[in-house]
Amino acid sequence: MLKKALRMVAAVLTVALSLSMTGCAGSTNERRANNSATLYVGKVSSAFPTSYMPWMSRDGIAPQLSGMLFETLLSYQESTDSFKPLLCKNWYYIDKEGKPILTKEGNVDYTRLEEIYGGSDTDFIPVRFELDDNLTWSDGTKLTVEDVYFTFDLATNQKLSNHAGALVWTNDLLHKYVNGRLKRQGIFTYDRGAREAGYQISEAERDKVFYFEVNKVLGAVSTLCSTALILPKHIYAPIISKDNPINNTSPTAELKQAYTHPVGSGPFMLDTENSNAQQIVIKRRKGYHIKGKSGGDLYQFDTIKFVLFQDVNVAIYALKKGYLDVLMDAIPSNYAPLFKDTPNISLLKTEGIYNQCLVLNMNPPADHSTNARKRLKNVDFRKAVALAVNQSALIDNVLDGMGSKVSNGLIKETAEFYNASANPLPDDAKKRVEEANQILDSIYPSKDSAGYRLENGKRLTYDILTGPAFQDLVFYLQVLFQKIGIDVRYASAGASPENTYLYAGNFDMTVQGITLSASNMDIMYNAHFVNLTRSSNYGRLINPDFKRKIETMRTTLNRDKKYAEAHELQVLTAGLYYKIPLYRAEILSVARNDRFTGWVPGEAGNTAFNTDSLENLTRKNS
Repeated sequence: MLKKALRMVAAVLTVALSLSMTGCAGSTNERRANNSATLYVGKVSSAFPTSYMPWMSRDGIAPQLSGMLFETLLSYQESTDSFKPLLCKNWYYIDKEGKPILTKEGNVDYTRLEEIYGGSDTDFIPVRFELDDNLTWSDGTKLTVEDVYFTFDLATNQKLSNHAGALVWTNDLLHKYVNGRLKRQGIFTYDRGAREAGYQISEAERDKVFYFEVNKVLGAVSTLCSTALILPKHIYAPIISKDNPINNTSPTAELKQAYTHPVGSGPFMLDTENSNAQQIVIKRRKGYHIKGKSGGDLYQFDTIKFVLFQDVNVAIYALKKGYLDVLMDAIPSNYAPLFKDTPNISLLKTEGIYNQCLVLNMNPPADHSTNARKRLKNVDFRKAVALAVNQSALIDNVLDGMGSKVSNGLIKETAEFYNASANPLPDDAKKRVEEANQILDSIYPSKDSAGYRLENGKRLTYDILTGPAFQDLVFYLQVLFQKIGIDVRYASAGASPENTYLYAGNFDMTVQGITLSASNMDIMYNAHFVNLTRSSNYGRLINPDFKRKIETMRTTLNRDKKYAEAHELQVLTAGLYYKIPLYRAEILSVARNDRFTGWVPGEAGNTAFNTDSLENLTRKNS
């Protein structure tokens, strides 16, 4: 581990001159001489986006930037299983008389919810929402329920959105289009059918109150309200059509103008004049409705300048030399020694949220079927592969000890519904290898001179499709799989692996980050194990019993029963040997304290650059 760390030190030192060579010094040196309220943030990426339509991309900086320019209705807090108000100041389920289904403490009364809607006399649950009183778009236009209706109506209409992800976000909203025609209304406002549907909205509430009708799924509100960014109707409604949908690779001039000059509702707005392919500048928006703890501005800085770096070593050197305040990205675990006991630099660590898994392509389409992939249909063969994976060794050798083991059921040990029984394989590494070889000896007993197993005289070889960040992982998997006679190789995933390989089923194995929790399991179990069209079910699992169990878990309104079903799903997941857990990496990040103090780790999965940090920062010498 020490040698690995020293190699990282050497790598950073070799780029000491590259800032000036690449022109980065001119753009980043500005920070050292700047005592203004500007935050300098480094981002490692191949490029910065030039389009800012918030539904366009989930790659690179785009999702985080969109979340600063636009907002969802609510923000779900995993650690407290609660919602933080954003555009909405309150929400609640209502009973059949329109009264809130809440406890005395103001929380959801799940017992009453099940009593009222657990039967077969209704197929939906109505939910009431109320927007904050002081919402505006960044161009000064008032934000109302019309914008909310427009956003979700658009998201459910594939003809106008051209966005498959939006259909997933809104799957449990009973507002349904068929071929561009509204067949079932599920969003109601004062001017859009609320009274006729029996929902109460007063004249004074017409711009603020709306209702959703959702499937009888407890996770529906979380997905709808903390995923879909609300769009400005007055900007997009006049310029989209079936011929020019909002998600458009060949936008009209008007649509392109909307993409590149975003009008949002978030706490920041884009400085278009000073943003380009090398840097993005956003400014704090005056009049933002959420205030700080003392009632003043939520943030103690005026501007954020994101600076592009195409190499992590250059970015780290820039931070160490004082050209940046913080890195937006996590840093590799073996870089940690570079920052130990370094003045004015904080090294922050948070728990990871993604379980890195080895996904086996067990059911490829006929046009991408190979002998190697056909072997993966055999559950005993998949079990042997799973037995060869030594999570402890991967954590020590790939993560330098900065990670944790993952249950075969893919649920965190701290979850209320975690099932310790979903770990059917022995812990002892030697016994695992012995059992794996016993299985494979009965199927592929022949070996070559190097000890690799043969089928019809050819070595059992698999490509692991992934990105450069996981090359060390693949290297160590080669060591582990060699012990059971299987050869694996690194295969570059390229710039767009989902569209190029994964959705089409054209791969042997791949590395995938998976997070299953109380807040997302209603949608993510289907995404990872059921859906076959452009979904995270890359290996195209088809298992009717598993699918039925997922649907039972999704549709019960009894929370105890829901967790009991999730308990059983973990055992079934483990027994599939389809998405084999590798590890959960801790998140390491770095920030400087010489201009701003108050960096905090935030929620699990966050780097130092997170909303809690931004709200907590205080300028020095201000």
